[in-house]
Amino acid sequence: MSDTAEQGEARAAERAGETSAEGAGGVSAEGTGEASAQLRRKRRTAAYRGARRVLSRPGFRATLRERLALLEDASRLYDLDESVDMYGDGIVAALEERVAGLLGMEAAAFFPTGTMAQQVALRCWAGRTGNPTVALHALSHPEVHERNALGTVGGLRPVRVTDEPRLPTADEVRDFEEPFGALMLELPLRDAGYVLPSWEELSAVVAAARERDAVVHFDGARLWECTPHFGRPLDEIAGLADSVYVSFYKSLGGFSGAALAGPKSLVDEAKTWRHRYGGMVVQQFPAVLSALAGLEEELPRLPEYVAHARVVAAALREGFAAAGVPWLRVHPEEPHTHEFQVWLPYDPEVATEAATRQAEETGTFLFVNAWSRGGPGLAVTEVSVRAHGLQWTAEDVKAAVQEFVTRLPGAAG
Repeated sequence: MSDTAEQGEARAAERAGETSAEGAGGVSAEGTGEASAQLRRKRRTAAYRGARRVLSRPGFRATLRERLALLEDASRLYDLDESVDMYGDGIVAALEERVAGLLGMEAAAFFPTGTMAQQVALRCWAGRTGNPTVALHALSHPEVHERNALGTVGGLRPVRVTDEPRLPTADEVRDFEEPFGALMLELPLRDAGYVLPSWEELSAVVAAARERDAVVHFDGARLWECTPHFGRPLDEIAGLADSVYVSFYKSLGGFSGAALAGPKSLVDEAKTWRHRYGGMVVQQFPAVLSALAGLEEELPRLPEYVAHARVVAAALREGFAAAGVPWLRVHPEEPHTHEFQVWLPYDPEVATEAATRQAEETGTFLFVNAWSRGGPGLAVTEVSVRAHGLQWTAEDVKAAVQEFVTRLPGAAG
């Protein structure tokens, strides 16, 4: 994502019109407008920092001191006696080489943002195919989170293959009514619930695009955690595509940054466009060191997070059912990655307030992310399971659900 989770959460809070409760189950207005929204976010931030138990503590929620601690022992990651990087050499080039190797690609280029990396990739492919049309999903990142950047900045023309809450099918790609030069697939499709196709489905979609003489680009911001679902190594997954973008700050917990990997000729051209787009940063060693830390420490643990996310998801379903909540949805029922959605039949401000109060009163913050509106009287939030979540048993999750439900309006007790 080009937007930080904090920015996304801020927008979700504004859409939800979050309010604050005074007393058990009561909801009182704290006013409207950006100032009130900021106060509510500060309250939730304070509750998060004071919480003793959470399922995830991502880097973007940390303090400056906590983030700097990531590099306290940076000598384990790279020779700190080497010269600092200048415009992409040194440690930056070393990271690029490592990522290319992990993804089984000829070369890779470091970018300050994934938004820039993907715009450049798709622009380069358009020049090579002679077709500026990019086929993608209606919920893909460029369509939802980038302010029409593909068309406004890159001169590309995105067309939506489907808006169903899943990846496009081979038939949809094969039968699409107009030509396209590139097919972009987001793996996993975050806004649909971090969903993935099966390996066979993905292979068939790629083959369908190739039948139409289109190139295939993977938005692999979270590709790192897809290996358990597909049962394939990273290089085999990435090898289906002509080019792949990966993020260093989402699942890997780095400060920032992304990489575009693919054929060397494409990557060389992409580096030229990176300069034109303003991405030729003089020194990037802090972000690169944090990316190396993520590759060393978080990447090997992602399969463990995915496995435990499935335990947490099942316990959430059982806990809500036992608590008598009239309707709920954990989506997907068995998470495809270590992140998934939870849907409840409450207004989002009510669910957010209950989660915040639970954290303030018990020290357990079960639902750290704000709830947003999924429809009338329907709230949805994202759950992420990382290192801190591994400490939770299924019974711990069920107990936390019970505590959460008692803070919802109309709950018994």
